Amino acid sequence: MTVLRRFVLAAAFLAAATSTLVLATPQAPAQGTPSSAELSQKLPVDPDVTMGTLPNGLKYYVRRNGLPEKRAELRLVVNVGSLMEDDDQQGLAHFVEHMAFNGTKNFPKSDIVTFMESIGMRFGPSVNAFTSFDETVYMLQVPTEKPEVVDRALLILEDWAHSVSFDAAEIDKERGVIMEEWRLRRGADARMQDQQFPVLLKGSRYADRLPIGKTEVLQGFKHDRLKQFYADWYRPDLMAVIAVGDFDKTAMQAMIQKHFGGLPRASKPRPRPAYDVPKQPGTLYSVATDPEAAMTQVSVYSKMAFRDPSTVGAYRTQIVERLFGSMLSARLGELAQKPDAPFMNAGSYRSLFVKSAEASTLMAIAKDGKVAPTLEALFTEAERVTRFGFTQTELDRQKTGLLRGLTQAMAEKDKRQSAQLAGEYVRHFTQAEPFPGLENEVEITQRVLPGISLAEVNGLAREWMPEGNRVVMVSAPQKPGVTVPDEATMAAAIKSAASKPITAYADTTTAKPLFTATPKAGTVTKTNVRADVGVVEWTLSNGVKVVLKPTTFKQDEVVFRAFSPGGSSLAADADLVSVEPAAALISSSGIGSFSRIELGKMLAGKIAGVSPYIGSLDEGLSGSASVKDIETMFQLIYMTFTEPRMDRDVFTVMRDQTKMMLGNMRSTPNFLFQEALNEALTQNHPRERTPTAEMIDKMDPDKALAFYKDRFADASDFTFVFVGSFDPAALQPLAERYLASLPSTGRKETFKDHNVRTPSTVVERKVEKGLEPQSHSRVVFSGPFDYNQQQRILIRAVASVLQTRLREILREDLGGTYSVSAAASYEKMPTQEYSFLIDFGSSPDRAEELMKRVFAEIEAFKASGPTDKQLADAKEGFIRDYETSIKTNGYLLQQISVKYQFQEDNELSVLFDLPAWYGRLTAAAIQDAAKRYLNPQRYVKVTLMPEKR
Repeated sequence: MTVLRRFVLAAAFLAAATSTLVLATPQAPAQGTPSSAELSQKLPVDPDVTMGTLPNGLKYYVRRNGLPEKRAELRLVVNVGSLMEDDDQQGLAHFVEHMAFNGTKNFPKSDIVTFMESIGMRFGPSVNAFTSFDETVYMLQVPTEKPEVVDRALLILEDWAHSVSFDAAEIDKERGVIMEEWRLRRGADARMQDQQFPVLLKGSRYADRLPIGKTEVLQGFKHDRLKQFYADWYRPDLMAVIAVGDFDKTAMQAMIQKHFGGLPRASKPRPRPAYDVPKQPGTLYSVATDPEAAMTQVSVYSKMAFRDPSTVGAYRTQIVERLFGSMLSARLGELAQKPDAPFMNAGSYRSLFVKSAEASTLMAIAKDGKVAPTLEALFTEAERVTRFGFTQTELDRQKTGLLRGLTQAMAEKDKRQSAQLAGEYVRHFTQAEPFPGLENEVEITQRVLPGISLAEVNGLAREWMPEGNRVVMVSAPQKPGVTVPDEATMAAAIKSAASKPITAYADTTTAKPLFTATPKAGTVTKTNVRADVGVVEWTLSNGVKVVLKPTTFKQDEVVFRAFSPGGSSLAADADLVSVEPAAALISSSGIGSFSRIELGKMLAGKIAGVSPYIGSLDEGLSGSASVKDIETMFQLIYMTFTEPRMDRDVFTVMRDQTKMMLGNMRSTPNFLFQEALNEALTQNHPRERTPTAEMIDKMDPDKALAFYKDRFADASDFTFVFVGSFDPAALQPLAERYLASLPSTGRKETFKDHNVRTPSTVVERKVEKGLEPQSHSRVVFSGPFDYNQQQRILIRAVASVLQTRLREILREDLGGTYSVSAAASYEKMPTQEYSFLIDFGSSPDRAEELMKRVFAEIEAFKASGPTDKQLADAKEGFIRDYETSIKTNGYLLQQISVKYQFQEDNELSVLFDLPAWYGRLTAAAIQDAAKRYLNPQRYVKVTLMPEKR
C-alpha cells in the first residue's frame, strides 16, 4: 500500500492509537514543604559541566559524555538573531549563517562541507546551523578518535566566529539559495502567519523581524550591509562554545582556549538590546483563512512577562504549572473522543513564548465550521476547573508520571545523547534555562513535590487564561460551506462559558485489574543459541518463534516487534477501506473491558505499550517497556491478540475526521502532487487509489473487527523479536505464559500478490495547483532488483554520491534550489524491486532547466563513476552512520526483524560485519550500479507548478 493511501485511511485513527502510557511511582520521597529560604536558593549547576569565560568575554561549556561513542557535539552559539537587524538588513542574520558555509579564512568556498564529508559526517545531520529571533547556532558532530580532526573542527568554529570570507561572487550566488528557502516555506500556513503574527506580537519588534527576512532586502542588499551585521554582532562577548562528547575534558578545554582566547574584543561594541512583548488590554482576535489550508486551528495565548527561572522556587512553580497543564490537557483529550466534540484534539500548557515572554496556551484542531463551539468548549473546561478544581486522583496520576519519568531517566543517566545535553547548554546561554543536572533535578523534585497540594494547583485556574493580554487566533480553510465567526461571535462564545451551568468532573476509575485471564502456559520446545551474533532463538509449543538479542545500550529499555504474513493483501478490494485502518481503530478503542481512557488510567504507573498493525503484506505488533514493567507488556500482547475491542463512538469520530481531513487535504498542492506520483507509480491500480469521501462512508466497523480477529486468530506463524536490557532466562517464563498460550490453528498462509507494479516505460505528469510561485520536481527510477546485501549497499552508495553531486550543482553552483535529495529504497516482497527517488523544489521558471541538469549529471556519473574522493566519502559516511546506529536498540530491532521476516536469518552475522562490506566498495561497482538503476528508459517524473491565473 502506498504511503499516501495508508496516511489518508489511518491519519485520524492513529491520533488515539495504542496503550503506551505512563509511569509508575518510585519509592515515596520524604514529606515536607521547603522553606522560603530554600525556595529562594539558586539552582545548582550540573557538576559534570565545566564552564568558564575567556578574558575576551567568550563563554564555554565542556562536558564528557559517552553516547554516541567516539563522537563530539560542538556548538558555536551567537546570542544574536533577526531582532538585531536594521531595517535594511532584514534577513541578513540568516544570510550570514549561510555565508559561513561558503568560505572562511582557513576553509575557502565549500571546504567546510568537504572536510566534514571526508570524515564521514553528512551535510544536514552532522553539519548544520539555524537562525531565530534571538540567536544563531552552528552545529557540528565529529569523530573523536583523532585529536587533529577535533582540532580542525574547532578551527571551523573559530573561523565562523570571526573569519567568514564574504566573497562577493558567493554572496550573489547565495541569494538564489536563500530565495529558494523562502519559497520552500511559502504556502497556506505562511500566508496566514503573515496576517496573524502582527496581532499575536503586536507592538513588539518580533512582529516584523521574521528570520527569513524580506525578499526585497534579500535580493537587493549591498554587500557591505551584510558584512556590517557580522562586524557588529559576531564578537566574543556575545558568543559561547559548547563541547559535549567522548573526549578528554581537560584537553578539550585547552583546545577551546587555544582557538578562541585570541579573538579580539570589540573596540566599540554595539549594545545588544532586549525586546519585550508589550502588554495589551483585553483580548485581540485574528482570523485568517486560506483556500489551501488543510485544517482549522484555534489557539488562545495569554502572554506574560518572562520570569527568572534560576531558583528552587521557580523550578517548583514550573512543576505546579506542568501538573495543571497536563491535567487540563487530559480532560480535553477525553472530550475529543466524543462524537459530538467540536474539536479533534486539544491541549494546554505554559512555556516560554519568545525570549522575553511566556504564555499560557489553549490549542485545538477544530472541526470545520466549529470555531465558536470549540472556543466555548475550551473555556468551559477551563471554567469547570475554576469552579470545581481537579480531583485528587487526577493529581496523583500526574505526580506519579512526573516522578516515574525522572527515576527512569536516572536509570539511564549515563545513556543520554550528547546532542541532547548540548541543547540544554545552548538554552542556558540564550534563554537562561537552568541545568542543575539530573541527580539534582530528581532530588529537588522529590523534595518539593509532596508539598504541592491539590488546592495550590487548583489555585492556578483563575490566572491561567485571564482576559487581559490575551490573543485568540484562528486559521481555517477557505471553502464553500465553511464559515468562520467574527470577533463578536468568538467573544460571546468565550463569555458564555462563565455563565453556563456546569457540573463537576467525575474521574471515573476502576479497581478492576488489567489482566484477569489465566492462560494455560505453554513451553519452549526448542532453543538455538547463536553465540556468534549474541542471539537466542526459541520455538514455543504453539509454533510461535521468539528471537532475543540482549544489549547494554540502555539500562531500562526493552523493545519488540512481531510479524506474520498476510496483511490487508488477503482482503477483498471492496473491504480495503474498512480493513486497512482496522488496527488503529482497535487500538483507539481500548482493550478487553477497558476503553482507551480507562486503559490510560489503569496503566498510570507503568511504562509499557503495545500497538498492533495491519500492513499490506503482514500484520503484527510493536511495543516497548521498562524492565520492571515487562510483564505488563506481555499481558498487553496477550490481550491484543485475544481481547480486541471495538468502540462504536470511536469509529464514528475517526471516520468523520478522516472524511474531513481528506476533503481539506485535496485543496493542498503537495497532496495532489503526491497523489499524481502514486497514481503514476502504481499505474492507477484499484487497490492503491486514494480514498474518496464516498469510499469512507462505506467503512464498516464489523468488517474491520472481523478482519482484525482473523489476522490475530493464529499465532503459530508469528515471529517475536525482543531487543534490550533483559536476561533471556528471566523472559522465558513470561514467553511461556503469555506467548506460548496464544491461539494456534497451524494454518499455512502467505500474502497475496495483487500485481501492483511500477511502469516499465517513461511516464511524465504535471500538476498545476497552488497560489505561490513554487515548483516541486520528483523523478523516480524503478525496476527489478536483486535483493542481496551487495546490491543494497551499492544502490545506497549511488544515492549518497549522486546527492552530493546534485547538491553541488543545483544549489551551490546554480543557486536553483534550497535542497535536493537522492534516496534509494528496495523491497523483497511481493516481488524484488527498487525505487530511486530524486527530489527538489525550485522557482517554476527554473524547474525544466534544473531537471535537465539532473539528467545530464546522471549521465556524467554513469560515464565516469565516482571520483576517488566521492568513493572515500561514501565509505566513510556509511561506516560512521553504522558506528552509532549499531549501538541503538531500535536499529537492531529493525534490522534483525527484517532478516527473519525475509528468511535471511542465516545471514544475520552480516549485520555485524557491515563495515567490511562498505570497505569493499569500488568506484567501478558503483558506476555499474548507476548504469543499472538509473535507466533513462524507465522512470516516473511528476512536476508541481502553480495554477495558471
